[in-house]
Amino acid sequence: MQKKLITVAVASALVAPGLAVAQTTAEVYGTINMAIGQFKYGEGTATQFVDGAVIPASVPGVAGVQSSVSKWDVSQGASNYGIRARESLGGGLAAWGQFEQNAPMERSNNIAITPASRNSAVGMQGGFGNVFLGQWTTPWADLDALWGIGTVGYWGPVTSIIGRRETTGTAPNPNCTNNGQGTVAGSVSCDAIEGAGGVGHPFWRRFSQAIFYQSPVMAGVQVKFAYQTDEGKATSTASTNADPSAYSMSVQWAGMGGRARVGAAYDKHKEYTSIGGSDTGYALKGGWNFGVVDVGFAYEIMKYKCVVMAPGVNGSLAAGCGDTGEIKAKQYGLAIAVPVGPGSIRASYSVAKDLEGPIGGAATLGAGGVVTTPGTHISDTGAKQYNIGYEHRFSKRTNVGIGYAKIDNKANAQFTWTGAPPNQQGFSNTPLFGSDVSTFFVSMTHRF
Repeated sequence: MQKKLITVAVASALVAPGLAVAQTTAEVYGTINMAIGQFKYGEGTATQFVDGAVIPASVPGVAGVQSSVSKWDVSQGASNYGIRARESLGGGLAAWGQFEQNAPMERSNNIAITPASRNSAVGMQGGFGNVFLGQWTTPWADLDALWGIGTVGYWGPVTSIIGRRETTGTAPNPNCTNNGQGTVAGSVSCDAIEGAGGVGHPFWRRFSQAIFYQSPVMAGVQVKFAYQTDEGKATSTASTNADPSAYSMSVQWAGMGGRARVGAAYDKHKEYTSIGGSDTGYALKGGWNFGVVDVGFAYEIMKYKCVVMAPGVNGSLAAGCGDTGEIKAKQYGLAIAVPVGPGSIRASYSVAKDLEGPIGGAATLGAGGVVTTPGTHISDTGAKQYNIGYEHRFSKRTNVGIGYAKIDNKANAQFTWTGAPPNQQGFSNTPLFGSDVSTFFVSMTHRF
């Protein structure tokens, strides 16, 4: 299907005096990502085990232990469609807008399937750069395009290992309740995305209610900045007043005839894990195309602050924090793409290191929120992911691939891919703790 383009030339007779004649283009576009394959969930447990606990043997019928399961699935990954428009205002200035949303394709009960659930914004672009308002991927997440060349279909490391460490806390905004899973009496309700660990807290997610800036590309260098406003600020809840906001920034460079690219990013998320604390992250990503092989790399560090969330006689710690302090997450990945005729062999290897710091159950807090007894500690929270496959490019818009991908979860980890089928319990696509996840698949991607 050819792209639908609508060009409207506004007649000068209909233009108010003093206004320039403008030209507008509008486009319907989309991407369909689907795969069929055999999916396997390894043995896992329904709960995490703290340090020193004896993990029960994998025997059928033992409480908390689930046996492995293999199943066939037709899945989809980040399929989407949208409308975008652009109007030339003269003098190199243009206005633009875009609505984009997910397309479920194989399951319609996805909570993210709402209008403008993906990159959606309105902005102005000119010699000064690009400024826009709305919801968009962050400068941090944009760097994944520099290195993520080792994935066939959508079974790869980006947003499964790289960028995806949201183990600390069940709600990014301490003011959230209901969908946000908060426990503070009198706290406000949040939408499902924000409340369930969504916008602004996990480093891979988009910012919403945000302003973005992208500089012009000069000598191969571009700077990006995004600020998510403190829409969720509260000052009159019963016991918790949070002022959550976030910003993301990056600088990236491409040169050497397009062979080299590298970028660095910094994020700061204020009062999402804990009131009075800010989560921060650093990332370095890039690659080099040698001609016979394209190589990409990624390295990132995220730091989550665990502090007393509420003042008073007895304070509280964020869920997932076993004590006050800083929880640190480190991830890294390597990717390669080897051209073979009209296609390429693609492979990736990525690692999520064990979390460092006071990760675990809640501590006992005394007067003024002082920790009197440290909480439990949880180890073995890391994972490894690898994938390999061949992708054949039939045209600029259509690819078909075949491959294998696996995530080895440690005993207290549950990493997975978006688009995975339900686990052995049948009602959640989040793996059980310690359950390895793997798939043999054939994928197809079509863009229009």
